[in-house]
Amino acid sequence: MSLPHAILTALLEKPSSGLELTRRFDRSIGYFWSASHQQIYRELGKLEAEGYIRALTDEQPARGQKKSYEVLPAGRAELTRWTAASQDPKPLRDPLLLRLRAAAVVGTAGIEADLRRHLDLHRRQLAEYEEIQQRDFPPGSKTPQDRLQHLILRAGIDLETFWTGWLTHALEEFGRLPAQDPASRESTV
Repeated sequence: MSLPHAILTALLEKPSSGLELTRRFDRSIGYFWSASHQQIYRELGKLEAEGYIRALTDEQPARGQKKSYEVLPAGRAELTRWTAASQDPKPLRDPLLLRLRAAAVVGTAGIEADLRRHLDLHRRQLAEYEEIQQRDFPPGSKTPQDRLQHLILRAGIDLETFWTGWLTHALEEFGRLPAQDPASRESTV
């Protein structure tokens, strides 16, 4: 996913200022695609220059006021094109997994504590997602938009469920490892 497409999506849902977009990214889109305030403002300028969005004319800001943007037909067409295009899955690149691979060579000092920290973080994120699901997606009839948004949330829930399960298993495996003395390992360099 690219930031311009995330911004076009958010603006099609609701015309917004850069600040409002930043807040919305923090509350929803940011769970799966994050961007800083500066990145969003830079991208708004590019999207406007490309003719994909425009500042709302009835709300031209005076100095210090917010400028709100809306998506133009060219922006909708670009988002439609991008949405319909095929894209391969991205390979997993996680530093924790690489650190575990390195620990097999240099010793496990510090890894177990970090696995516990990661487990706690993933448990908290899972609880937050489940709270959002309970609050925003109660049982009953849903619009197609609600169903797709719930599907995205389910992906987050399923990923956090995977990570909490995997980390629990990893910590159990650590409990079965013999004590290691990193100084006794021979260098392979």
